[in-house]
Amino acid sequence: MKEELGWNLFFEKAFEPYLEEGYQAGRVSLEHKHMYRVQTESGEALAEVSGKMRHLAVRREDYPAVGDWVVVSVREEEQRATIHAVLPRKSKFSRKVAGQVTEEQIVATNIDTVFLVTALNLDFNVRRIERYLVLAWESGANPVIVLSKADLCEDPEALAAEVAAVAVGVPIHIISSAENRGLEELAAYVTLGQTVALLGSSGVGKSTLVNRIYGKEILETGDIREGDDKGKHTTTHRELITLPGGGILIDTPGMRELQLWDASEGLSTSFQDIEELAEQCYFQDCRHENEPKCAVKGALEDGTLPQERFSNYVKLQKELAYLARKEDKGLQAAEKAKWKKIHQSLKSQINR
Repeated sequence: MKEELGWNLFFEKAFEPYLEEGYQAGRVSLEHKHMYRVQTESGEALAEVSGKMRHLAVRREDYPAVGDWVVVSVREEEQRATIHAVLPRKSKFSRKVAGQVTEEQIVATNIDTVFLVTALNLDFNVRRIERYLVLAWESGANPVIVLSKADLCEDPEALAAEVAAVAVGVPIHIISSAENRGLEELAAYVTLGQTVALLGSSGVGKSTLVNRIYGKEILETGDIREGDDKGKHTTTHRELITLPGGGILIDTPGMRELQLWDASEGLSTSFQDIEELAEQCYFQDCRHENEPKCAVKGALEDGTLPQERFSNYVKLQKELAYLARKEDKGLQAAEKAKWKKIHQSLKSQINR
């Protein structure tokens, strides 16, 4: 049962300290407000975090997310459970929450592959794909680009070539759920124990794709808007879905705004071509503006580096630098809050 949910030696070793305490391991399949659906060997249970865990939690990452393996005590007769700890994550796809708040939103955890789904219609945007790739590489999972709705595009291969130019080494699949095109190739990623998360804007066909891979209509789907090909939200929450033949899918709501979160390594991997050029600059601290013997400027001038790609790289760099400055202040406040909770806990134990 656990192997079908993605259990492996990594999690088994992390769970060893809890064996003697009579706990079970479960995987979070759905997140409600302060409540979670957890899949265990005893079946599905509605769970909440323990008071101790809630008291010591400081940041969002301290709480469970969809895809997490958690340590639970199960009350089988009630189909309820209490979550006592989150096991270490082997991968984590995060973004900054929308708006002005500097806070992490964990989209999915413990994923092996990320399907970055983009529709081949008026909403097609290479720069957005670059942004998704940055976060995908940072997550620790393997990115796969899925170009959906090929039936709505006159020349899918031409757009796929544009994507290939900015996603070197990343598998790219052209599909059409309406025509059942390319779906068998995607099924090869969703084998027994493997977890695949689907990410993309609203209306790109993620839920329809889940239904096709599953083999029947298990998720609600909706049409795109006329005029601008923008999608309508049909998926409103993240959900882990186990497939009849093995494998796990995590469907996610459409993301109109994808702000970076702690993705410096992902940026380097996604824009390795630019960073390799920067290493060839005459000055180590070259800003690629007016400095002589600048390899980046040379590539821009001779056309080997597209201006749009470099501009997006600079934009993402600035975004990460701004986020780091704000997060540093947030870390200080979180650390202060953490020690305040610890001191309060110790004080209450002494006063008993």
